Amino acid sequence: MPRTKLPASALGGSPDETEATFYEALQKGDVDMLMSCWAEDEEIVCVHPGGSRLTGAAAIRAAFEGMFSQGSIRVTISQVHRVQSVSSAVHSVAERVEIMLPDGLHAAFLIATNVYHRTLEGWRLVAHHASAGGTPEGISSPDVSQVLH
Repeated sequence: MPRTKLPASALGGSPDETEATFYEALQKGDVDMLMSCWAEDEEIVCVHPGGSRLTGAAAIRAAFEGMFSQGSIRVTISQVHRVQSVSSAVHSVAERVEIMLPDGLHAAFLIATNVYHRTLEGWRLVAHHASAGGTPEGISSPDVSQVLH
């Protein structure tokens, strides 16, 4: 299936706007919208909690398609810490991930790092790395299940 790329104007002119589109695509389960947030570069990388490193658009797309086929994903981000230069930005965020599976709702708190580069298409994601993070305050909690997002 060809990859549909949203124009820079659809994503906005900042890493924050690209990040908002990325998380909106997760909520909608829209893999084309999600992939439009990524740079057109085979060196892009994604790591999900407990998973292996995925490199390249095809591997990343397949992983998200697999996740979306399992049910809905709701992700709320908070505690965004930004470091930005002229051509790159790094966001560290706390994610609350909720996944509806046949046996009910599963939730976890994750810490994610999103790296953006300014490209000819606008700000695009080049790396997303998420790991188990306990609670939004960063304190581990044994009653929060550890699930992949």
